[in-house]
Amino acid sequence: MTRQLTPVEVVRRSEPYRVPRAATPIDLSLDGNEGACPPAGLLEAVGQADGEILRRYPGTDELVALLAEKVGVGSGEVVVTAGADDAIDRVCRAVLEPGKNMVIAVPTFEMIPRFAEICGAEVRRIDVGDEGYDLEALLDAVDESTALVVMISPNNPNGIAANESDMERLASTCPQALVLIDHAYVEFGGDDFTAQAVDYPNVVVTRTLSKAWGLAGLRVGYAVANEEIIRWLRTTGLPYPVSKPSQLLASRWISEGGESVARFVEKVQEERGRLQSLFDELQIPRSASKANFVFARVGDGLWWRDGMAGMGIGVRAFPGKEGLEDAIRIACPGDGEHLERVEHAIRTIAAPEAILFDLDGVFADVSQSYRRAVIETAAHFGVTVTNDDIAAVKERGDANNDWRVTQELLAERGVEISLEEVTERFELLYQGTDEEPGFRADEKLLIDHQFLEDLQSRGLKMGIVTGRPRRDCRRFLESRDIAEYFPVTVCMEDGPLKPDPAPVKSAMEQLDVSTAWFVGDTPDDMRAGRGARVLPLGVIAPGHEVDEMKRALFEAGAGRVLGNLSEILEVLR
Repeated sequence: MTRQLTPVEVVRRSEPYRVPRAATPIDLSLDGNEGACPPAGLLEAVGQADGEILRRYPGTDELVALLAEKVGVGSGEVVVTAGADDAIDRVCRAVLEPGKNMVIAVPTFEMIPRFAEICGAEVRRIDVGDEGYDLEALLDAVDESTALVVMISPNNPNGIAANESDMERLASTCPQALVLIDHAYVEFGGDDFTAQAVDYPNVVVTRTLSKAWGLAGLRVGYAVANEEIIRWLRTTGLPYPVSKPSQLLASRWISEGGESVARFVEKVQEERGRLQSLFDELQIPRSASKANFVFARVGDGLWWRDGMAGMGIGVRAFPGKEGLEDAIRIACPGDGEHLERVEHAIRTIAAPEAILFDLDGVFADVSQSYRRAVIETAAHFGVTVTNDDIAAVKERGDANNDWRVTQELLAERGVEISLEEVTERFELLYQGTDEEPGFRADEKLLIDHQFLEDLQSRGLKMGIVTGRPRRDCRRFLESRDIAEYFPVTVCMEDGPLKPDPAPVKSAMEQLDVSTAWFVGDTPDDMRAGRGARVLPLGVIAPGHEVDEMKRALFEAGAGRVLGNLSEILEVLR
């Protein structure tokens, strides 16, 4: 009989931890809650060190002594770990096993239940909401088999905090259980129980240098408890959990960076208040977070994640996490310029004043007009060009003028024709003559009037931003009886073409708005939108290969690529 290697059941039904991120590039990452970047000069500490720090196994005694002094406990009451995650994992392995259970308030940091389940323990998740810890609900779930009660304070992801009486009551009411207080975010607010933990027979506090101290890349954490519990944690963990270079840098920053960290914490607390006030103004429910982030119930967390990413900002959403599908978490950047950018993005996603549209490929099907004119113009000069060739040029970008696109395609095939000649032939084909209609007669409207009526009824202003000549733009809008919806049209003659953000900015100025969404079908549209600080949304124009163009739109900055324009109505608040 053939035998097959399989892991334990909990591993079979689980996936590795991975933060679900948007497809588009971001340049301001606020989804990991990292602290401020330490000064580059800190790295010099490694360069000045003796090579022995690389050769020898890295004991932790020196860092333990430094942390113990900082916290105000004895060295025997501290253990250094590979981040707070390692400390929590050790706690679980020290007290959990099949037949035991862990009680934890949710929502919570998702790795903790995972650690417990790998130990074979039952996990009892108690929903305490976003207002504050419901101690009675937690205690009601505790029984004789409870070996671990977990309280994260401030909590991740909603930032709620416990008070000292909560800890005292848990410790005294659950003598058979270890009470774990995770203080990863405590520098930013809430009561600090670290020093008191050693006075209890069944309390352990876990800490990290990844958040306020800005050292997430070093993976340095620690736990504080009485000496007996610390002995357990040393037993359940690796003997050399943190490299010596990491310890050296951590020690130097703990010794020298206190004032810098304090200033950062103060800045974050101020920013947190501003962002919470903004959510209140927008009537979006949020928690009273005491951490370095804000947590809000926005309705569709995935849409908000994608929308913020479209403006270059990474925020945390929780797709597929029960009870969190409507939520987002945004770390405070600790920087005034970045904060203004975040505030603007939140207003843009929540309450756009206008929606701007490209014309071709969004409202107008130009596969048999402009596209055909490119192909036939090239043929006139002896060159065969396909729709795929045109799409490839559009995907590369800087292709918002079809005359120049045609000239570029000719040049790629070794045929040098002046732009004037290309334009003349192109326009003859597109415009037509009195005797023979041009290709423009074959353009089709891709939307219905009701869509525009629905947008207008929501009080949204609308405008067109196109690379078309004004004559062609107005003629299309008027012949399809939709010109009345667009008091502003920015066209070829009005200045630089996309991907320059100038035409998008011009439309916003003329509409007298500061927040907008911009819908387009090319990478140029997405780049122009992001450059103008609006939300870029992509659509796939008729004639494009869907997967390739979707990839190109995301790479250029699209927050989301819409299946159809009606999705806009679904995500508008």
